[in-house]
Amino acid sequence: MFNLLKSLTSLHGPSGYEQPVSYFIKDYIKELVDEVTIDSIGNVIATSKGNKPGPKMIVTAHMDEIGFIVKKIENNGLLRFEKLGGHDDRILLAQKVKVRTSSGELLGVIGTMSAHFVKFDDPSKVRKHQQLYIDIGAKSKEDAISLGVQIGSPITWATELEILGNERTGRIVGKGLDDRAGCAVIISLLEELKNKDFSAEIVALFTVQEEVGLRGAQVAARGIDADVAIAIDTTAVSDTPEETMDQTLLLGGGTGIKIIDFSLIAHPAVKDTLVTIAQEKDIRFQYEVFPGIGTDGGAVSLSNKGIPTGVLSIPSRYAHSPVEVIDLEDLHATVQLLTSFVKDLNEEASFKF
Repeated sequence: MFNLLKSLTSLHGPSGYEQPVSYFIKDYIKELVDEVTIDSIGNVIATSKGNKPGPKMIVTAHMDEIGFIVKKIENNGLLRFEKLGGHDDRILLAQKVKVRTSSGELLGVIGTMSAHFVKFDDPSKVRKHQQLYIDIGAKSKEDAISLGVQIGSPITWATELEILGNERTGRIVGKGLDDRAGCAVIISLLEELKNKDFSAEIVALFTVQEEVGLRGAQVAARGIDADVAIAIDTTAVSDTPEETMDQTLLLGGGTGIKIIDFSLIAHPAVKDTLVTIAQEKDIRFQYEVFPGIGTDGGAVSLSNKGIPTGVLSIPSRYAHSPVEVIDLEDLHATVQLLTSFVKDLNEEASFKF
């Protein structure tokens, strides 16, 4: 799982520019499924049919990561940028980034004034991203253009996936775990189902542009007449010492079974089934009530005539930063519960309100 996650998170795929991720996943799963395609906006849609009749089920996770996009090239070669997805301006300064061009990726840093100048500045001031810039080492505007930079070049964090602490902690840190971790969960499910011994038709949906408004899921789910759906995403834990944290969701506490967020009230039948399976199979889980987040589950639930939808959440610290942290035990619990849900399906399965 770690190696798969390392490959997925190393890919450069901010919202709207997920091409490297789409084609990696399509190639990776093509031998695990009956059919896989990439639609016109980049969603990867794969189908795997069991050897027995059963409901049609969507499992979905988003491929995009938060990032930036080049807005302007200054005469001295520095790059102005806009955000793709939700960022906290307080953590932008002095971070390494990668700018994607047609000729390759360029390492850059989000600039900050030398500490020696702080005495002449307001040290409590948080400059908005429009006031910041990226330094790629270019000496002029012409130099930056010759390196391949264009208006619209996409940008991501430059961190790589690593083990946090050492192997004993079971925790990993890097960029893009939101939601390449969810993609890895679905890929693991498809590997578990490759022998076809299940009673359902699984539509694995890897979506684009979740971080800018659940857009890929809205498009893809409209074309899928499903009986039930489960979205997989990361969620922000509240187990650190800041005064706003309420200790209701913990890193290492197990997979999160969604109750409510701002995009979705989880369908009671789907949520209750997940809880029952987790309890019966002794899979570690925790309830998630968190209005500060939304997932593709919200978009899927509103598709067609309405699809009964639940969400499994992978607990994460420092979400939407270059140093997101997850616990591999939580990840494995998510795979185990999702796989158990699918394998428990049968021809009589129903998710009535």
